[in-house]
Amino acid sequence: MIQGCGSDVGKSTLVAGLCRLYANRGLTVRPFKPQNMSNNAAVTADGGEIGRAQALQAVACRTPPTVHMNPVLLKPQSDIGAQLIVRGQMQGNCTARAFQERKADLLEVAVESFRRLQAEADLVIVEGAGSPAEINLRVGDIANMGFARASETPVVLVGDIDRGHVIAALVGAQAVLDPEDRAMIKGFLINKFRGDPSLFDEGRWEITRRTGWADLGMAPWLAAARRLPAEDAVVLERARPGDGGRRARIVAPLLRGISNFDDLDPLKDEPEVDFSFITPGTPLPGDADLVVLAGSKATLSDLAMLRREGWDIDILAHVRRGGRVLGLCGGYQMLGRRVADPGGMEGPAGEAAGLGLLEVETTLTAAKVLKPAAGRLMAGEARVTGYEMHIGETTGDGAARPFMIHDDGRRDGALSPDGRIAGTYLHGLFASGSGRAAFLAQLGAGSSGVDQTRVVDQALDEIAVVLAQHFDIDSLSRIAGL
Repeated sequence: MIQGCGSDVGKSTLVAGLCRLYANRGLTVRPFKPQNMSNNAAVTADGGEIGRAQALQAVACRTPPTVHMNPVLLKPQSDIGAQLIVRGQMQGNCTARAFQERKADLLEVAVESFRRLQAEADLVIVEGAGSPAEINLRVGDIANMGFARASETPVVLVGDIDRGHVIAALVGAQAVLDPEDRAMIKGFLINKFRGDPSLFDEGRWEITRRTGWADLGMAPWLAAARRLPAEDAVVLERARPGDGGRRARIVAPLLRGISNFDDLDPLKDEPEVDFSFITPGTPLPGDADLVVLAGSKATLSDLAMLRREGWDIDILAHVRRGGRVLGLCGGYQMLGRRVADPGGMEGPAGEAAGLGLLEVETTLTAAKVLKPAAGRLMAGEARVTGYEMHIGETTGDGAARPFMIHDDGRRDGALSPDGRIAGTYLHGLFASGSGRAAFLAQLGAGSSGVDQTRVVDQALDEIAVVLAQHFDIDSLSRIAGL
């Protein structure tokens, strides 16, 4: 089990890299995370949803993702509440306190799913959440040491040297853990080192001396990780602005409830595209060619934020100048005339006027659509594949001009009469090389035409090679019982 000294220390990437490393050595490998908190999710082969990181790790293992790889998923909807997903299926909304009361039962669910994966694999690599040193959360824990001890899974602790104080983070974790939890940790890893590694030899020795844990290696800054989908929206807030000067400028407002934002990853490496997220407090640029409204976990709340930021005015002005707008999932719902949540599926019950750019209306319902999707775009006839993950039913005259036709004949999304405004429930639109090329052609931009699956697969192989060079793989294998 890979645990960390905090969030965003690189646990997800290291697990993905190790999964690919062992898979490349011929082992049957499975990823697992007992509890995840993320609005970036993926549809599984068995008809559920799990965290995006575990879906990526399944790709690293070269196996289809299943709900057992992430049996408990929390999708935040506010500072104190989240949608609870258990083995891929929505179980309603719960507050942080209500979730605490359910943890004992959920730990049993997590351990059972873990045992299923164990039975089919040579190796299961488990990812923790946050940090086990957050001892105020230890009672009822199912994400870190609570799971490790219940499943008797040995732990390796990761420290992030890029953020500084890595010696204090690792030694401090050893100091605050109780003896039983401390005994689960068999060694430590350092992640994200830049520069001459010999300069930290003394630091690594000092960590070993003070903790008694084995030094299992230090990974350099993994440049290839940039080509992998990010799981947490916090990385979007640190994203660099676009470089300007390219043929097509695409922007996306960074709404608080943004979800499945990896839909936009393939745009970042296109040579003729300048893509950037626009952070709160910043107007949408007047020279944008395309504004994308990404998916949202809280559509009404994000629609209100859009208006508070004045981005609704910016979008309408953009349209008047002849610009294009694309809405994905929740963003599609916002482009319509009205969004209603009578049952309070994503927060307090209510409704609000949409941006009115598409002649459709949406009512959020308890039923959740989770399934693969494939078909062809109405504009350009390009073939696309992806998945659907949404609640709500969208209807109206605009749907008579669909964005795409599924292989089974279903119509999806809507287009404005002039084709400049589009909305769809399809996630993964830009992952398809042909679909992305067809869409960018409307903006006068060329495309590499490379499928995102190929980009991700190459990045995973590169990371696996680097980890094999810098980690003590033999010792990690012995810890895992191989």
